[in-house]
Amino acid sequence: MTGSGSEPAAEPPVVVKVGGAKAVDPAGAVGDVAHLAANGRPVVVVHGGSTVVDETLERLGIEPEYVESASGVTGRFTDAETMEAFSMAMAGKLNTELTAEFRSAGVDAVGLSGVDGGLLSGPRKSAVRVVEDGKRKIRRGDHSGTIESVNADLLTGLLADGYTPVVSPPMAGDEGDGEVTPVNADADRAAAAVAGALGADLVLLTDVSGVYADPDDPETRIDLAATPDELAAVEDAAEGFMGKKVMAATEALDGGAGRVVIADANVRDPVVAALGGEGTVIERSALGGDADDSEAAETKGGETA
Repeated sequence: MTGSGSEPAAEPPVVVKVGGAKAVDPAGAVGDVAHLAANGRPVVVVHGGSTVVDETLERLGIEPEYVESASGVTGRFTDAETMEAFSMAMAGKLNTELTAEFRSAGVDAVGLSGVDGGLLSGPRKSAVRVVEDGKRKIRRGDHSGTIESVNADLLTGLLADGYTPVVSPPMAGDEGDGEVTPVNADADRAAAAVAGALGADLVLLTDVSGVYADPDDPETRIDLAATPDELAAVEDAAEGFMGKKVMAATEALDGGAGRVVIADANVRDPVVAALGGEGTVIERSALGGDADDSEAAETKGGETA
C-alpha cells in the first residue's frame, strides 16, 4: 500500500501480440501502440506470421506440413528447409516491414528476433511425438523449441531508453553442446513468455472478439475469467487456434503477467479497447492459490514497470 503522499504505482508494461493471419489487420494496433508509447506506457510488440510463412514455402516449392502432437495440438513440422523459409519470412520480411510501419507512425521501434541477444531461448526439440493415422510416432529432424528463458534485461533496457521492441520468432535453440540454432517457436507462447518476464499486461489480438462459449456465436463471448472455475470454462470453450491462445494466457499469468485479454485486432483502437476490458479478460486470480493476491500482483507490476 502507498501512503497518501506517495506517487501512484506506475502502470505495468503492455505486451501486444499481433497475429499473422491474413484476416488480422495490424493498422489499428500500430496506431494504439504509437498512442501508448507517446504517453509513456512501455510496450513490447510480438508478432506471428503463419500465413506469410506458408506463402514463402509455396514460392519456394515446399509443401507446408502440419502434425498433431500426442496432446492433440496441431502445429507446423519444421524441417531444415522449412526453417530456412521460416527465418526468411519472420525475421527477414515481416519483422522488418512491421518495424517500418511502427516507425512511420512515430514509434521508435527496434526489430528483434528471438535469437538476438538470446532474447528467447530454450532447448531445441529435434524429435517430436506425433499422431499419424491414429498411431503415435516419433518424427526426427524438427527445428522447434519451447522458450525457457527471456532476456528481460535487454527489453527493459530498450524500454528505459524510449524504444519499442518488435519481437518475432525464431528463438535461440540450445543444442546442448554450446551451439545455438534458430528454431521455430509459437508466437502466442513467445508473447506469453515476454509478458511473464516483464510482469506485463498481455493483449492477444486475433480475428475474433474473444473466446466464445459457442464457437459459432459471437454473442456468447466469455467476458471475464477471474476464478479457477471461470478459467476452466474458458479452456473448455476454446477450440482450434483459440486453444493455443488460452494456453498462452495461462502460461503468461503463471510466469508473472498481470492479466491477459484476448481481443479483436480489427476493431477501432483495438489495444486501448482491450486494456479497457473489451474482449475475454483472464485475471491472475483465475489461477487460484497465491495468484489470488491482487495487491501482490499490482506490486509486482509496479516494480517491473
